[in-house]
Amino acid sequence: MYLAPLNYDRFFKKVFSDSEIAKKFLEDFLDTKIESLEILKEKHAVTDDAAFVEFDFRCRIKGIHIIIDMQQWYKADVSQRFYLYHALNTGLQLEKIPKERILVSRGKRQIKKVKDYRALEPVYTMIWMVDDTLGFRSQDFVSFTMTPEIVTDFVRNEKLWNRKEIKEIMHERANVLKVLSNRKKNVDFFGKNRLLFLFQKNIVKNQKLAKYVRWFEFAEKTRDKENREEDFKVFRGDPTFDEMMRRLDSSILTDEEIEYIEIERESWEEVNRHDRGHFEDGLKEGLREGGNNKAIEMALAMRDKGFDLNIIAEISGFSVECIKELEHEV
Repeated sequence: MYLAPLNYDRFFKKVFSDSEIAKKFLEDFLDTKIESLEILKEKHAVTDDAAFVEFDFRCRIKGIHIIIDMQQWYKADVSQRFYLYHALNTGLQLEKIPKERILVSRGKRQIKKVKDYRALEPVYTMIWMVDDTLGFRSQDFVSFTMTPEIVTDFVRNEKLWNRKEIKEIMHERANVLKVLSNRKKNVDFFGKNRLLFLFQKNIVKNQKLAKYVRWFEFAEKTRDKENREEDFKVFRGDPTFDEMMRRLDSSILTDEEIEYIEIERESWEEVNRHDRGHFEDGLKEGLREGGNNKAIEMALAMRDKGFDLNIIAEISGFSVECIKELEHEV
């Protein structure tokens, strides 16, 4: 192993603790120029019971608070958990919300200080998904924002879209645009917040001509426990990646870090073994009960989780060619 795996939380934090590396990643992914970046505290007590939440990386750039969290394992609660992180990313700004002086008159005039919530800034919560794609098979990433309900109603209105009269559609579109363009009392603040899921597996596979692709290719290469120096020649000469490689260099890892890698790998292999057994049982049950669709769905789920097609074929009894075409059968 030449470089430690960037996708493991400890090494992700080790790399992204360098503000210049973090700034360059965000510039490449958001396709913007960042003048300055402030790294913020990552660990917080958020309840009376002093329960802690800890982010892999949290920072502030001009006008935006950002969290980046690495999701290595498959977990059923990712939607709710990261929505909570997203909300906390806003709530944690309460510590620094300024107070304004207002005049209160109830018989006698007095000054009262209250928080001025106009100082709240939009938040971006970016979830770097290592293997899981949440069922999105082709997208590099998916971004969720708060939009007026009229927008989703407009898109999902089947009756409207089946009408031949374009004027009715254009009229409804004008109503939607009117709502979206409302800026009174900063109501457009809602749409400026983004919850993004970034899919490493899809990004590496799609090979789009985007600056952020190389970050995920680099991470994918570090996942190979047999990775070698020559695997990273294409990244040499770039100051950002040179510094990342220096921080991940296996020759300078401590005994504790090496042990951490082994524990993480063993855990991941155990998860894979568990999943393989779970899917195998499901496939056998589906085939035994004559439920071919259920067997197909299980095979597709295995494929979406990144299982080797030959392993799926061995378990399911379907040919590799058949598995590639299964999605058309469900």
